[in-house]
Amino acid sequence: MSNIGHNSAATKFAKDQLKSIIERIERLEEEKKAISDDIRDIYAESKGNGYDVKALRAIVRMRKQDPNERAEQETILETYMHALGMLADLPLGQAALKKAGAQVDLEEAIAAS
Repeated sequence: MSNIGHNSAATKFAKDQLKSIIERIERLEEEKKAISDDIRDIYAESKGNGYDVKALRAIVRMRKQDPNERAEQETILETYMHALGMLADLPLGQAALKKAGAQVDLEEAIAAS
């Protein structure tokens, strides 16, 4: 009979523990929702002040990344954009092409001498 009493106490402990875990998760879910609502409000405020929300979200995402990982992704993106001819239309792409042209001219001058 003492074994039955022990099981009952263990069962009650397990139920109490499970209830505690569920309640902690529920509290954190509520906090997470409140924080998400606060973040959404900040984005809405920034939009009202004339900021581009997509750009802000991209910057926040980029700042979370490891700098080396971000640099690698930017390099890959630039490579793909260059392969698709997408950089030539942008001021940065035009400056890069101009610089590359100057570099080619310099290399040709060095090779000719």
